[in-house]
Amino acid sequence: MTHNHRALPAFTSAIFPTAIAVALTLWLSACQPKVETPAPATTPAPAAQVPSATLQELMQAFVDPSADAIWESVSTTITKDGVEEKQPRTDAEWLEVRLHALRLVESANLLAVPGRAVVTPGQKLEDHTVDGISTPEQIHTAIESDRAAWGQFVQGLRVAAQENLTAITQRNIQGMLDAGQRLDAACESCHSTYWYPHAKTPWSKQTLAPAAK
Repeated sequence: MTHNHRALPAFTSAIFPTAIAVALTLWLSACQPKVETPAPATTPAPAAQVPSATLQELMQAFVDPSADAIWESVSTTITKDGVEEKQPRTDAEWLEVRLHALRLVESANLLAVPGRAVVTPGQKLEDHTVDGISTPEQIHTAIESDRAAWGQFVQGLRVAAQENLTAITQRNIQGMLDAGQRLDAACESCHSTYWYPHAKTPWSKQTLAPAAK
């Protein structure tokens, strides 16, 4: 009796090794420890600018002392004994006046922060007895009614302070004298507009356009 054996298709011999390879790959993959994909980094929101000091306190703590120190660092005094020239000479003296200029530049940035009170509620301006001076409420109203104008005055202070810083860094005495005059004009321009607009003063009120930098 003759048995006819049906031949398997030619591709059958290749199926089994392939199936074994696939199963082995899946088993190895299952054995591997799972690596968690880190969550995408998020950019933190910028910190809100919340002013604590009042405008008057900024003036008392930074602006006035720094401006006075810069003006007083270079002077010529004539006495009966002769002429006394005062200016920074040592590295320590130059560093001290430079730090005052830096404080003045950064003070301009602080003055530009919105929402800053003129004085602590219930307090008066330090020079409230000066004839023609405005009240804190009047100053606040004047600033808030035109923030763009206030920004121009702050920019005038920043530019003048930066000019002083540049001259000090270069140890340029004449440059310090010139920048000191512009600083004085920037301060008086702002004060005569907001602090004592009705005072009778020997200077003329002027608006200083920020210098190109």
